[in-house]
Amino acid sequence: MHTPTKLIREFSSGNRSALNQLFELIYEELYTVARNQRNRWNGLATLDTTALIHETYIKLWQNQPDHIGNRRHFLSLASKAMRQILINYAEKRSAQKRGGEADHVSTDEFELVADEKAAEELLEMDEALTRLEKSSERQAKVFECRFFGGMTVEDTAFALDISPATVKRDWQIACNRIYNELNK
Repeated sequence: MHTPTKLIREFSSGNRSALNQLFELIYEELYTVARNQRNRWNGLATLDTTALIHETYIKLWQNQPDHIGNRRHFLSLASKAMRQILINYAEKRSAQKRGGEADHVSTDEFELVADEKAAEELLEMDEALTRLEKSSERQAKVFECRFFGGMTVEDTAFALDISPATVKRDWQIACNRIYNELNK
């Protein structure tokens, strides 16, 4: 029987098919993360959980890391992939709205971030998070895991190998900084 740890070791030893097996093994957990992320955005009833999780899989498969250290590292990578997917769709939505020279967006892609206001808010939040990364990478990772990955304090602590108290403190600081930037 395969465990996530065993599959991560196999992947890190060069067995690229282990990523598929790992994804299948923890699909339900990632699905829950994607559903929580989808529900976070009020007004995005068309945000499809299955599409988000499948896009995450494709992104992870296309951009395979050389090494996955452990389950913590994998969960962190999945959270970052979800953030990038949501930002990419929000950028496409925003460009479509402005009539820009954006790539053609299929109907399925367009529905991922269907609400124009939510797309703009998501892009503003990403800019604020990018600025936060420059001053405090750990706080930004905590925010990314909690907000984009939908992780609990305990899951985030596990993923980033820090204490739950540090997660709570960094989460509060990151939220305050991003909130203040968004409300300037």
